[in-house]
Amino acid sequence: MGRSGTGLGLTLVWNVTHDHKGYVDVKSDTGGTTFDLYFPLTREKVLEKESSASIEELSGNGELVLVVDDVEGQREIACGMLKKLGYQTKAVPSGEAALEYLKSHTADLVLLDMIMDPGINGRKTYERIIEIHPHQKAVIASGYAETDDVKETIKMGAGRFLKKPLTLFGLGVALKEELNRKKE
Repeated sequence: MGRSGTGLGLTLVWNVTHDHKGYVDVKSDTGGTTFDLYFPLTREKVLEKESSASIEELSGNGELVLVVDDVEGQREIACGMLKKLGYQTKAVPSGEAALEYLKSHTADLVLLDMIMDPGINGRKTYERIIEIHPHQKAVIASGYAETDDVKETIKMGAGRFLKKPLTLFGLGVALKEELNRKKE
């Protein structure tokens, strides 16, 4: 109590639960509120992470990543992580600002938030980016579940979808994968 955070706590719980095909049951009365989380039963063995890649192996070589996110704190976090991974960064607060930047500049990759307010969302931004740079590489990031807009953006040519909060390892893998992918 008395401390403020990002305000995403329940949103993250809801989205993680939804991503795992579960649901949340909320009960509230004068005694308080109870959140029950339900997940489908599985008998499958949990797979060990098959990653032996180090941060050095995932690091970039000074490539420029354009970070597009409407939340200043998210842009700062992403840029800090990218710099730690050896990338150069340019950050903009909206899809419109990204388009304006890309009219006269290039980026090796765009790290694109899907939900931005006000203005155009990530899908529409990428749609317009590929009109300017048809083979633009991109990685999608969002604090929300994988939506139809995310799926459509991937069909247009964007790479992997990353769920926020971003991790250094996950970001490194996604960027290496996308930068090494051949665009048709």
